[in-house]
Amino acid sequence: MMIENSQCLVFSTCPTQECAQQIAQILVEQHLAAGVNLVPHIQSVYRWQGEIKNHEEVWLIIKTRTEHFTQIQAIFQTLHPYQVPELILLPITHGLASYLVWIDASCQPTSVET
Repeated sequence: MMIENSQCLVFSTCPTQECAQQIAQILVEQHLAAGVNLVPHIQSVYRWQGEIKNHEEVWLIIKTRTEHFTQIQAIFQTLHPYQVPELILLPITHGLASYLVWIDASCQPTSVET
C-alpha cells in the first residue's frame, strides 16, 4: 500500500554510547522522534582534515517526520562533539501503514504526558 507521508529516517553517528543515548533521549522526550535505534560498535573509516581516520562509533537511526529535521539539526549542533556531525535525512517512501501512523502519533506533542 502506497500512502503519502512525510515520515523519514535520519542517520547519524556518535563517538560514544553516552553521547548517542543523551541525544536519543532528548529527541524522544521532545517528540522530535518516535524512536531511535542505537547500533553500537560500528567501525567507521573516513577522511578528515587530510588524514584517514578509523574509529568505533555508535550509529543512530532516528524515526521522525521531515518537518522536525531543523530542530533535530539544532540539537545535534548543540550537543554533538564532532565539528561536522553526520546528519542525513532519507524519506520513507513505503512502509507498513500502522508503523507510519505510530511515527506520526509519537512525533506529536500530547496535552497530557503518560
